Amino acid sequence: MKVICVLTSWAFYILLAILWASQMLPSASFETTMRCEETISTRGSSCHTDDETTHPRKAGYTFSEPFHLIVSYDWLILQVPVAPIFEGDPLVLHCRAWQNWPLTEVTFYRDGTALGPPGPNKEFSITLAQEADSGHYHCSGIFRSPGPGSPETASTVAITVQELFSAPVLTALPSAEPQEGGPVTLSCQTKLSPQRSAAHHLLFSFYKDGRTLHSRGLSSEFQIPTTSVEHSGSYWCEAATGDGQVWKHSPPLEIAVQGPSSSMTSSAWNPSPQRSATPETSPKKPSEPLPPPPTSSSEHAGFSSLDPHLHHQMRILLKNMQDVRVLLGHVVMELRDLSSFLKSGITKAPDK
Repeated sequence: MKVICVLTSWAFYILLAILWASQMLPSASFETTMRCEETISTRGSSCHTDDETTHPRKAGYTFSEPFHLIVSYDWLILQVPVAPIFEGDPLVLHCRAWQNWPLTEVTFYRDGTALGPPGPNKEFSITLAQEADSGHYHCSGIFRSPGPGSPETASTVAITVQELFSAPVLTALPSAEPQEGGPVTLSCQTKLSPQRSAAHHLLFSFYKDGRTLHSRGLSSEFQIPTTSVEHSGSYWCEAATGDGQVWKHSPPLEIAVQGPSSSMTSSAWNPSPQRSATPETSPKKPSEPLPPPPTSSSEHAGFSSLDPHLHHQMRILLKNMQDVRVLLGHVVMELRDLSSFLKSGITKAPDK
């Protein structure tokens, strides 16, 4: 009888221990893929896992794109956007603790480098993401009570900032060396990512020798109906999103308008070597070098009110300021380590 009572007591204590552990420990990790289906005729919808949608599609049903649902058992995780990140998108990262327990000394990292000094903020954001922001991110922090009270580090998450559109290429039709009096069409060729073609549209600008020919138009072409020698020069184009957050320039294209060919006329009427050699020794007009980008819209009457180059320089300055912030974070962390070392040395001095 005593044996039965002892076993019953032990079973009761084991049950209580299991219940307590299930409340304290994070839930087990599992991963599944969810799909939502919609009935075309009734417009009813329901969600299924991959196991339930492996059968052939039934007539009258259409399925959405799958998404991954990941449940983690870690004390600390880094939450990143699920949707693809493109140039110009905001990038927001969240350092999440188990059951939202409070954190201190939160630090975000990219490719092992701290993005700033430790602090209470559990969110890190980049207003306009660029391809250079791609990398492996993670965060770290210290739990307050009732957490473990020790530093914890989240698993690394890879983030790729995709190209919204490629750098444009400027081409000239029918040729970059047209005959004087003929037409020339300049085409600024680029293409938006298919995933963002419905959400964005591009605006095109054309420039010659640092002067604006056409600013922020929907057409990717610029036409010169009748060319002359004065149209020779260095041309380039710019493609930008409608909100002006992302813009890219093409490499320069040299246009050399050809005047009437005196050499062909001379050769036809007098094929003597002395006369035919004259056009070959005549000086040719050198092509003008590519001028620096325009710095002021008031220098030329055709400039637009918003100088894209000044805007570009401002973005570079903001990027440099962000890099300085990262360096200051390293300095703060080094000073904290030095302070802790000095304090420990002062504490141990009386023992000697």
